[in-house]
Amino acid sequence: MTPVSLFRKTIYNRQDASKKNKANLRMNPPSPTAKHELQHDMAQQVAKGFVDARRKAGALAGFPGTVPASLDDAYRIQDIAIELWGQRIGGWKVGRIPLDLEDQFESDRLAGPIFAPTIHEVASGSIIEMPIFVGGFAAIEAEFVAVIDRDAPADHWSWTPDEAREMIADLRIGLEVASSPLATINELGPAVVVSDFGNNLGLVVGPSIPSWETRALENMRCSARIDDQPVGDGGAFKLTGGIVRSVQFLLELAARRGLPLRAGDMIATGQTTGIHDIAVGQTGITDFGDDGWLGITAVAAKPK
Repeated sequence: MTPVSLFRKTIYNRQDASKKNKANLRMNPPSPTAKHELQHDMAQQVAKGFVDARRKAGALAGFPGTVPASLDDAYRIQDIAIELWGQRIGGWKVGRIPLDLEDQFESDRLAGPIFAPTIHEVASGSIIEMPIFVGGFAAIEAEFVAVIDRDAPADHWSWTPDEAREMIADLRIGLEVASSPLATINELGPAVVVSDFGNNLGLVVGPSIPSWETRALENMRCSARIDDQPVGDGGAFKLTGGIVRSVQFLLELAARRGLPLRAGDMIATGQTTGIHDIAVGQTGITDFGDDGWLGITAVAAKPK
């Protein structure tokens, strides 16, 4: 297993972004054809509302402002929240946008940052404590985690599937903790999910998957359990377009935002068995068969 220290050396620090990248982001937003634009003061209010709630480990009674009408607006909120949060980004989560909402949001996927202190590399068979927001939303997801091989060029905005595949150094089993102070985050739609760090509160990463490059997606299966009760079955074949499509999407989105992916970034490529609610005291397991299994016991998040 690759030592944790190797990844810490290459984790991208949002606060260290160059002035050039920030200027590039202002001049080239994720989608220049956005139909809506959230006022800056409102974007600040929403970002601060989510960040304050996360720091207090509290729950939100409702969305803290005007719900963004587009993903462009939502990523502007996310950018502000990343700055306010101030932790290093160690990877990203990718989520699937429902098919019937793709046209509305002009995308098949969405993304959110995974902060370095919330990424835990463990051996197969490990069960560790992970925090969730009491009174908010909390779930586990079985994830295939792609490890980025090298820094992506800042000016490379368009990626082919083959180019994206070449950027994957390793594929590992994983368990994402999806949690937000807002209980209705998923019900309110993709733009709301993006606004609160993609509804992420951590990632557990296990061992590498042998020969993943040559294995059919149908042969990379997994399941999920809560307190030893089966809650979902699936695998890499459940990801529309596959693992590589998630990485391709993120390479393009991150470049357009002035946040090109870095060597060692860990990418949770999307849920493969469903989104499984979890409560404090419960244990969630993601089982990848011969490739290993991971578990968490949910504990209440503490104020920071």
